[in-house]
Amino acid sequence: MEKTHSGRIKKKELIAEIMKFFQEDTTRAFNYQQVSNALGLTKQALKTMVAECLAELCLQNYLIEISTGKYKFNERGLYVEGLIKRSHNGKNYLLPDDGGDPIFIAERNSAHAMDGDRVRVMHSAKKAFSEPEGEVIAVLEHAENTFVGVLDVEKSYAFLITDSKKLANDIFIPKDKIKGGKSGQKVVVRIIEWPDRAKNPIGEVIDVLGDVGDNNTEMNAIMAEYGLPYTYPEEMEKAAGQIPDVISSEDMEKREDFRKVTTFTVDPYDAKDFDDALSVQKLPNGNWEVGVHIADVTHYVKPGTLIDREAENRATSVYLVDRTVPMLPERLCNQICSLRPDEEKLCFSCVFEMDDHAVVKNHRICRTMIKSNRRFTYEEAQAIIEGNNGDCEEEIRTLDRLAKILRGKRFAAGAINFDRWEVKFNIDEKGKPLSVYFKEAKDSNKMIEEFMLLANRTVAEFVGKSKPAKTFVYRIHDSPDIEKMENFADFIRRFGYKLKTNGTKSDVSKSINGLLDEVQGKREENLIETVAIRAMAKAVYSTTNIGHYGLAFDFYTHFTSPIRRYPDMMVHRLLERYLAGGRSVSVEKWEELCRHSSEMELLASQAERASVKYKQVEFMSERLGMVFDGVISGVTEWGLYVEINENKCEGMVPIRDLDDDYYEFDEKSYCLTGRRNHKFYRLGDPIRIQVARANLERKQLDFALATDLETDENGKAPIKEQSVRNENVFDYKKKGTYSGTRSKSYSRQKNRKR
Repeated sequence: MEKTHSGRIKKKELIAEIMKFFQEDTTRAFNYQQVSNALGLTKQALKTMVAECLAELCLQNYLIEISTGKYKFNERGLYVEGLIKRSHNGKNYLLPDDGGDPIFIAERNSAHAMDGDRVRVMHSAKKAFSEPEGEVIAVLEHAENTFVGVLDVEKSYAFLITDSKKLANDIFIPKDKIKGGKSGQKVVVRIIEWPDRAKNPIGEVIDVLGDVGDNNTEMNAIMAEYGLPYTYPEEMEKAAGQIPDVISSEDMEKREDFRKVTTFTVDPYDAKDFDDALSVQKLPNGNWEVGVHIADVTHYVKPGTLIDREAENRATSVYLVDRTVPMLPERLCNQICSLRPDEEKLCFSCVFEMDDHAVVKNHRICRTMIKSNRRFTYEEAQAIIEGNNGDCEEEIRTLDRLAKILRGKRFAAGAINFDRWEVKFNIDEKGKPLSVYFKEAKDSNKMIEEFMLLANRTVAEFVGKSKPAKTFVYRIHDSPDIEKMENFADFIRRFGYKLKTNGTKSDVSKSINGLLDEVQGKREENLIETVAIRAMAKAVYSTTNIGHYGLAFDFYTHFTSPIRRYPDMMVHRLLERYLAGGRSVSVEKWEELCRHSSEMELLASQAERASVKYKQVEFMSERLGMVFDGVISGVTEWGLYVEINENKCEGMVPIRDLDDDYYEFDEKSYCLTGRRNHKFYRLGDPIRIQVARANLERKQLDFALATDLETDENGKAPIKEQSVRNENVFDYKKKGTYSGTRSKSYSRQKNRKR
């Protein structure tokens, strides 16, 4: 080596030679003298450089120093396995199996690995002041990769045009794989291969959803985007059709009969699956017997059956703006199991004996038969609570009074009071949003909530406190991360509020409740509540119990909604087993079911939010040019997010439209500040905007500043010219009219295929 380089070797070349040497012998350790001899280096200056290179490679995690001056190849530093998280901008990362730091994978080094694939990555030597970087050398396990987009059909092939954040390229589809789809239709495509030298992956259409803009098409597309099933298999409906709806005398054995006790359900006005009911009667000793009766779904759905496997896979029903995509077949969720009035139903129940101060004197968990006397909407029950006459008025007012005492005790113990409203839409028969309204939790909602919480906690305590310990499904909620809470405290300080971030759990939660009470009715209320929720941990399912911080419960589970949540079915089965004296079940199997249920719950909530966002954009698309008052709900380097006060629709003012100055983003202060005039836009500030653009495909609203605009009698003003430039709605009849990576890859692929 020394002769080859005439005694002059660059350090970069020497490091490459040393790396190659250690890769050829990964099992032994060497000192600088042995490495120098192996490379044929005899000059002392070069040997000194070798010693420096070895120390540097050790710092870069390429080598391990196993004893003073002796180095060995670091296999952990070179090969790492984990999951790929893909991004449309080429910023892909490996999430290592061992929980280490994410490793950046450039698009050129991704080997076309798809989002969610398990891969093996060669970890490059770490450069100073740079993030870890690697190269995919093998795909170990493929994830199911389906994408939703709009079909663009040519004479002999087609492309899927997609805005997926997980894919930087459009998908090439052979003509015989388009399944009858037409240009401009939304379809679901599965990637079948991605040849090494091809710019675009190759896919096949697996479902044609319909025309862009059609309500059913768009709602199904949202479900498909999150990998959620949007139809129910016919074979499941057929299997449900074979389940008898007649209750036999055998079914009644060992069940308590509540058919003559006043019982009722309280649900939203449009609900069809009634999975919980309340009964109440006064006992001879003056106490109250309150029954929380839950549909006995597991009596009908047996483990391992077709319906059970489908329910396990879905894990939850999904509630979009205009529909429910059920976990169970309609015959079960809306008919056989639903606690409909004047029908005899089988239930799993928690029955409580309570005094007038809502102190639980006794309780029992049992299987029952009920017959609901009445189906109330929340509005009907609320009217009775507020003093109107109606059916079951004494029972409802008694339960409301007891629930308020229970609620007070819960908050005194440190529960956090997140009473947020929901954005709802009045829609027509075609799914078009006609108006926006806000759903608030009133006393009738809180009454039902409180008794469901009591039942869930009681079931969890029954199993969790038993000896010996038994495997169970808990709903857990960890304490807030201290750093996140301190950041939250810094954030609210700019609004003039204070928050206690240390002390006991109760101290912190009471401080949070005090803050939430203080911001009620203020313009920053929704903003601060949203940021507070983000500072909290996410509740999940687990067999390891750590309690529920937000509810201030040491034991908590989900028992009360088995029609729409699979974990509740799991709890019913375990409860039945343990009530009968059965032994504990396998932790590993049930923990995996918990993990899957938590993941599906998250996907469902994301799909639900996406459907709301779509309807918000659709609603605002008919209000282009209108001017609204709002509040700055987010500040980023690319613009301001603004939430409209009137309807809570959120859009963005692009930073390019703030053309009176050059604005810089201050991440710590959550604001954009003008370099010359020092004008600033800050999180929580009031602002007046005009609706400039509405892009349904991207579920995106763009606003323009409207401080000085004069409006007509309809609240509209002329849209400024700069606000309508760069319209990002794709015209599928004109090729190459969209921007970015996709148009380039599209053109190359077309030319190559021709």
